[in-house]
Amino acid sequence: MISPHSERAARRGQPPPPSGPPVWDGPPPPGAAPLDRSPTEWIKDLPGKVSIRWRLTLTYGALFFAAASVLLFTMYMIVGNSISTSWPPIDFRNLGVDDLENARLQVQWRALEKITIQNAREDLLHSSIMALIGVGIFALILGYLVADRALRPVAKMTATARKLSESTLAHQRIDLQGPQDELKELADTFDAMLTRLNIAFDSQRRFVDNASHELRTPLTINRTVLEIALSDPQASEDLKALGRTLLEVNARNEKLIEGLLLLARSERELAVRKPVDVMDVTRTAVEQLAPFAEEHGVTVTTDLAPAPAQGDPVLLERSVANLVENAIKYNLPEAGKVWVRTGMSEGALVVQVANTGPHVPAYEVNSLFEPFRRLHADRVDSAKGAGLGLSIVRAVVQAHHGNVTAVPREGGGLVVTIRLPGR
Repeated sequence: MISPHSERAARRGQPPPPSGPPVWDGPPPPGAAPLDRSPTEWIKDLPGKVSIRWRLTLTYGALFFAAASVLLFTMYMIVGNSISTSWPPIDFRNLGVDDLENARLQVQWRALEKITIQNAREDLLHSSIMALIGVGIFALILGYLVADRALRPVAKMTATARKLSESTLAHQRIDLQGPQDELKELADTFDAMLTRLNIAFDSQRRFVDNASHELRTPLTINRTVLEIALSDPQASEDLKALGRTLLEVNARNEKLIEGLLLLARSERELAVRKPVDVMDVTRTAVEQLAPFAEEHGVTVTTDLAPAPAQGDPVLLERSVANLVENAIKYNLPEAGKVWVRTGMSEGALVVQVANTGPHVPAYEVNSLFEPFRRLHADRVDSAKGAGLGLSIVRAVVQAHHGNVTAVPREGGGLVVTIRLPGR
């Protein structure tokens, strides 16, 4: 965030810039103390941190190890049974020994059989475990490669979706080739959805273009007719008073329609992206609103530093103008002040507009960005505007892949901060 303390302003004897609690709209800052988590919670959260590729690899490896373990146990049992079955019985009495000696030799022969089975099983188990480890590592590598190949169509869908915009939606498709399996069906469904979205965008674009003409034309005609009627020297005072009232209503309707059309335009994908310095855009907006500020008795203080970006200069100028206009409009009745700053902070473009004014409850700040929402009531004091200013600002900022935040200012008013990616 741009520092709210301007040394130049202090040297000129101007009041200090606005202050307020910092706005944090990301993950916890690096210095934040980590939360203490139990081992059970850490284990429960582990599956959500492992990618699908590694989950498939580990599943493949686990199934391989389970199958190999069953096979090893089976071989372990088979070897023992085979030795026991093929172990030859010997009658030592045929060698000329008596019955007592024969019984003793038979016990030793059976003990030798058990030792042989045990040694064979131990050798088999040791050799098999070593082989299982080697083959298991190979199975994990092979499983990773198989999972990578299986997920390649999904990666293609992701890359296509990432490249999509309103301008490329008409011709960009996945067009996955291959057998009619689940992935092919998913890709075809995604392509069909893109076609429907393209039709919807075209319909919206045509609607905005038609509405721009159909709604503005009658209001322009009404304004012209009323101005001609008011210029008639023979018109009565009552007629002129009615005409001025109708002109004000007509002007408000024109502003409302202009705001709605601009909101619809700013919520679409940007059609224009070119280098622009928001410092120049902000200076232009402030200069255009200088008479408006003088009319309301508001002093505007600027601290503008270069802020290069990529975007639509017209929309950016309108968003900054809306912020400054709102800051002037919703200010103190006398000796109101507005501070406007631009600059770069941590690689991001920052525009900050703050003002004096009535106290704004923190729980109502976010609702001010909704269309037709005003402080304390939706329709109160509607003569000040249509309630679309901050909605347009948010739509323009989001179209430029940025964010806008607001916090109550200490002493009354708001501090609104726009952050956009730098050029």
